[in-house]
Amino acid sequence: MQATIKWVDGMMFVGETGSGHAVVIDGPPDHGGRNIGMRPMELLLLGVGACSSFDVVQILQKGRNDVTDCTAEVTAERVDAIPSVFSKIHLHFKVSGHDLKESAVERAVKLSAEKYCSASIMLSKAVEITHDFEVIEV
Repeated sequence: MQATIKWVDGMMFVGETGSGHAVVIDGPPDHGGRNIGMRPMELLLLGVGACSSFDVVQILQKGRNDVTDCTAEVTAERVDAIPSVFSKIHLHFKVSGHDLKESAVERAVKLSAEKYCSASIMLSKAVEITHDFEVIEV
């Protein structure tokens, strides 16, 4: 796996992954940016949320659950010091489907958190990471 981060100007960068996808990264004006891209720490949260969401949906689908939607709301707290690392990350999953069993969603979230999600498992070595969920019947 690889990625390249190219400085554009000010505090704007373009990150490109080995799979050929790109994202704009920028800072706020008070840090020399123009606020036209995500912040690096926001990207980290997106990575954790996406990694875990991927697992949850895949586990539920492999269990033949009729999943119609999955949203992960990721919130985080940072320390008030430099470096301003995350101290807590919380993932709240909203999973929708037909006849979804709460136990199946709970199992999927737990498996992601404890076995499959590389991003959250790696970060959990230094950050308190919690998970919860709600099942929405459609």
